[in-house]
Amino acid sequence: MLITKSELEAVAVKPAQYPPDDRKEIAFAGRSNVGKSSLLNLLTGRKSLARVSGSPGKTRTINFYSVNDSFRIVDLPGYGYARVSRSVTEKWGDMVDAYLKSRQNLTVVVLLADIRHKPTAQDIQLYEWLRAYRLDGLVAATKADKISKSEASRNLRVIRETLGLADADKLLPVSVLKRTGVEDLLAALEDLLR
Repeated sequence: MLITKSELEAVAVKPAQYPPDDRKEIAFAGRSNVGKSSLLNLLTGRKSLARVSGSPGKTRTINFYSVNDSFRIVDLPGYGYARVSRSVTEKWGDMVDAYLKSRQNLTVVVLLADIRHKPTAQDIQLYEWLRAYRLDGLVAATKADKISKSEASRNLRVIRETLGLADADKLLPVSVLKRTGVEDLLAALEDLLR
């Protein structure tokens, strides 16, 4: 798939602010600082479509991006950042939960996991939730440039086992820095949009 056009369509904290559910959506979810915004910018070929920050937890809204005028990529707020107050964390959880439960046109949620670390309890909980709602099946292991190939192979096995991925589930290592794995991820997204 070639992305030739992408733009921010809506910023939402509640369902009334969502764009119409007239086209398929693919959401991206993961811990704070896992590289969601950087990956979205690489996928779309835009340097600053999604705001990238040096400090984790910057995305605090649900951001809807129109892609090729045919589908949407949805950037969900990151979770698990310790320096955010409990009340803010609960609001984020409620906001994301409302989106995931209400969006009929949501095709899949791509879980981003840092390849350097074993998935956390929150990653496992989210993936189990996605499996229950049949929104699972695609995990992107980010920051693949930060470890050796042998470490990557071992860590991918750990991620697959920890999340309980089925054989058919895709686990794709990606690196924004080295721009690797992006074609595989785009091909997987294209398959899901058919």
